[in-house]
Amino acid sequence: MKSILITGASSGIGRATAEVFLNAGWRVGLIARRAERLQEMAQAHEHAVALPANVTDEAAMQQAVATFVAQAGRLDVLFNNAGLFGPSAPPDEIALRDFDAVMAVNLRGMFIAAQLAFRQMRAQSPQGGRVINNGSLSAHVPRENSICYTTSKHAVTGMTRSLSLDGREVGVACGQIDIGNAESELVAGLKAANPGMHTMDVDDAARSVLHMATLPPEANVQFMTVMATKMPYIGRG
Repeated sequence: MKSILITGASSGIGRATAEVFLNAGWRVGLIARRAERLQEMAQAHEHAVALPANVTDEAAMQQAVATFVAQAGRLDVLFNNAGLFGPSAPPDEIALRDFDAVMAVNLRGMFIAAQLAFRQMRAQSPQGGRVINNGSLSAHVPRENSICYTTSKHAVTGMTRSLSLDGREVGVACGQIDIGNAESELVAGLKAANPGMHTMDVDDAARSVLHMATLPPEANVQFMTVMATKMPYIGRG
């Protein structure tokens, strides 16, 4: 049975992705802060493993990965998904503590998860695995008043490229999925402020992650963009 760890698994894209993988017969490790939501999923699915942890807490993440690998036997895929948007405001109105909070989750948390997964994949036999980072359309072009989130997602693209390069010799592939306006809790707030926003079903994003994860070791989706068709992403909008 293939195994995947998913961060930010308690809601939104993470939860939808967990459901898709569970229905496809994978063993799924669920990492998020909200333990009750993870336990609810684990009780509903035989092969779901609840692993409550804050992705910014290195010790908690070490324990979560070790617990999952002990049950699954190995780690085939990490979906590095946990993230937060942060304040929506002009740059001069952003408190430094709020900027730091976004970087802590979207960069520090992603690095901790990627580092632990890479270490496990490099050491296991047979060697190798796959890391899929959740980027964003903001990794390419920003929304107005999104400097914290946009900065973090541009950095995630650099992390993806570095992991891909460093993983070549040890069989660790890394790709990035850039998702635009999937119906999640994060997008719901934006849509409430902009009722004309075009969105797509979150399951469409989740199935795209499954496609990336099920490629053979010799193939990799380096970057995938999946978004609501009518989003003003290409052109002048």
